[in-house]
Amino acid sequence: MWTALLLALGAGLSTLIGSFLGLVMRNPGPKFISFTVGFSAGIMIFISFGEFLSGAITTEGVGHLKAHIAFFSGMAGYFLIDLLVPHDYLGQHDHAQSPHDLHGLNTHPTMERTGILVALGLSIHNIPEGMAIFVAGVKDIQLGFAVAVAIAVHNIPLGLAISAPIYNATGSGKRAFLWSFFAGLSGIIGACLAAIVLMPFLSDTVMGFVFAVVGGIIVVIAIDELVPAAKELSHEHSPIVGVIAGMIVAMVSLWLLE
Repeated sequence: MWTALLLALGAGLSTLIGSFLGLVMRNPGPKFISFTVGFSAGIMIFISFGEFLSGAITTEGVGHLKAHIAFFSGMAGYFLIDLLVPHDYLGQHDHAQSPHDLHGLNTHPTMERTGILVALGLSIHNIPEGMAIFVAGVKDIQLGFAVAVAIAVHNIPLGLAISAPIYNATGSGKRAFLWSFFAGLSGIIGACLAAIVLMPFLSDTVMGFVFAVVGGIIVVIAIDELVPAAKELSHEHSPIVGVIAGMIVAMVSLWLLE
């Protein structure tokens, strides 16, 4: 059990590797940030449909109809939160009034909010993945290790997509690093939930519903927030190239698990 928890922690905190890369590249430019944001959106979308929703559909006790109801419930839930929580709450208004230059970086009104949304999306994303790592690790440590490695691979670029926009908007490497750290911790939180709360009730059916709901949430974040933000940062082809590249990386990471 402890080994499985450590695997979940390591996979989650791999975001710090991407965060470090984002801080080293102190002047990445809008095209590169646009690419990384699109990259994270591509990973989120592909994982949601290719792993979460499809896995829920094939889970015994869930099936096609219940999985899609759960999926669209997740989308509706996030949409309601987006309506109820003002966007200024995420700090956007701090930069919309007077965009300025920090350390040679051209700040953008939506950059900080974009980075925070990636962090929140990844946090939600990592909770069921932490659960999955724990369950797989308890059942078979080699399977748990394989799942953890695949998750860590696509968490690295997401860590970059968190830190680069936040650093670019605020000039604070500490703030960018802490948001990446926060996003990475959710993996161990999911694993601990599985160990403490869900173990008595944990079943393939419960996991199927959880995955479907989370898949819906992640799709809304990617399509409604990340892709438009990437397009606003760069009107060229960087966003769509990032989305395609993210989907390819997600596909390869899932293929390695077969």
